[in-house]
Amino acid sequence: MSGSREECWAITDAAAGNQRQALALAERLGLPVRPLVLEPRGPWAWLAPRLILGGEWALPPAERARFAAPWPRLAVGCGRAAALFTRMLRPWSGGGCRTVQILDPRIDPKHWDLVVAPRHDGLAGSNVLTPLGSLNPVDAEWLADARDAWPQLAELPSPRIGVLLGGPRHGIAMDGAWTQAFVNGLRTMHEQRGGSLLTLASRRTPPRLAGALREALDDVPGLHWQGRADGPNPYPGVLAWADRLVATPDSVNMLSEACAVGCAVHTFAPEPLPDKLARFHRTLREAGLLHPLNADAPDHQPPLRETERIAATVRQRLGGR
Repeated sequence: MSGSREECWAITDAAAGNQRQALALAERLGLPVRPLVLEPRGPWAWLAPRLILGGEWALPPAERARFAAPWPRLAVGCGRAAALFTRMLRPWSGGGCRTVQILDPRIDPKHWDLVVAPRHDGLAGSNVLTPLGSLNPVDAEWLADARDAWPQLAELPSPRIGVLLGGPRHGIAMDGAWTQAFVNGLRTMHEQRGGSLLTLASRRTPPRLAGALREALDDVPGLHWQGRADGPNPYPGVLAWADRLVATPDSVNMLSEACAVGCAVHTFAPEPLPDKLARFHRTLREAGLLHPLNADAPDHQPPLRETERIAATVRQRLGGR
């Protein structure tokens, strides 16, 4: 089913992080938002967004009607697969659809009206916007809604320390030695501050890591969420009720959302990080937004909320309401 001219399409693949960024920006642009999860097939999937020749065949026949005229006023894409479709929208719509691509598309930004690439990517250009970190929905209203949805977390002892777990990636092993040192640091933090630990795994968290923390912190007040067997994911509530946050060092999205809350944020990164991630960490530290595990840090810090700033620039340059 085709859409309406007065829409903003939020185009992504199935990756939750890409969907979160595209929707966070699209929903601030003042137009009705239509989410589109599009997965191109080969060879376009392998060469996106470079290969656009024959792009009308990039989607399976059953999916093509979802990406069809009438074209929207605006389209926001996030990720390499989405960049294929946002790139094609400008010529296919005769220039009637303005396009915003989130994350470095790895080709010349001229193919889009605007490209939003985090500062640590090092991408530059007259149409490139460079937020510090990733876009996300976390703001005062989002946090208030989350507190309303998770009132039971207010009953946990203060200070409530949220512990956000990502997973291994190239250059970050999160092996047994790292896990033990991380557990020791969390126990020290609890001994020094009291309160409770609210530990959350993510899709990328290895069961061995989540299980090790559950076992090691079993005697500490709080909660441990490892997956659906533990009930609904309390992630929004943990951010909303946290007095302090600890995040593993691996995820730009997770660290960006933690820093959007406005409480102190700590991480544990004892080994050299991959270059781009190291630049991101360094920028957060220099801004006073990220601290080593168990380092002294004020309870409150200015929240990192880049999404509205980027949205305002998009509205100014491309229109919206």
